[in-house]
Amino acid sequence: QVQLVESGGGLVQAGGSLRLSCAPSGRAFTYYAMGWFRQAPGKEREFVAAVSWNVGSTYYADSVKGRFIISRDTAKNTVYLQMNSLKPEDTAVYYCAAGLIRTPRAYYSDTYYGYWGQGTQVTVSS
Repeated sequence: QVQLVESGGGLVQAGGSLRLSCAPSGRAFTYYAMGWFRQAPGKEREFVAAVSWNVGSTYYADSVKGRFIISRDTAKNTVYLQMNSLKPEDTAVYYCAAGLIRTPRAYYSDTYYGYWGQGTQVTVSS
């Protein structure tokens, strides 16, 4: 059974940092894309960042570029999202996702991710 287990969410003041972790299990994710999406109350789910598991190519939403860093540790089988300079508008439930993705454009769409974690809450206070 495939599972994506997120951790690391919490409450932080604006300007602070948090690091989210995602540990996939249940199958080999070597050729998968690993992504982070978020959903704020009353808003649609949106792409945040993604990384290709085997090559390490990274993709970011414009709203987080320069502040967030996605990485993967193949030895620990874990994907990280380091979030710096957090803003109140970053407040959302953050979801880890995995999918077999072949084109760069597809990394940005939740349609192509077939596995999802349960989500972790990130709250940034002003």
